[in-house]
Amino acid sequence: MSELTLAVAQTMLKDTLAYCRAHNFNPMAVVVLGADGSVRAAASEDNTTFMRWRVAFGKAYGAVAFGMPSRRMNNMVGERPHFVNALNGLADGNVIPVPGGVIIRDANKKIVGAIGVSGDTSDNDEAAAVDAINKAGFVADPG
Repeated sequence: MSELTLAVAQTMLKDTLAYCRAHNFNPMAVVVLGADGSVRAAASEDNTTFMRWRVAFGKAYGAVAFGMPSRRMNNMVGERPHFVNALNGLADGNVIPVPGGVIIRDANKKIVGAIGVSGDTSDNDEAAAVDAINKAGFVADPG
């Protein structure tokens, strides 16, 4: 696959949530963005908190905006906190630099989008996104 169509994004969304349910995660929010930062699919499960979708968006947005998974950005916080703060300033505060924002790459390693997941531990959020990306035939880049 090489294009993140609406249908593919919706399937990734469904598969991400299915993974979360299969593993008994907390109520989740998932946002799938295209490479241009456009929202391709998004949902929040029943009983999740109202800010959860914004956290999911921030994880995906930062990944796409700066071409690095949110786990890598999280690592940078310890190494270069001023740089990460500056990047978030450029992004109008929309970046959440914690694991759970996974880049979606095609077979040629081109970025075609990102999935942001929020609601459980960051590692679980990330695992759900990776599973859905791989199922869709893309390459998951969690960092």
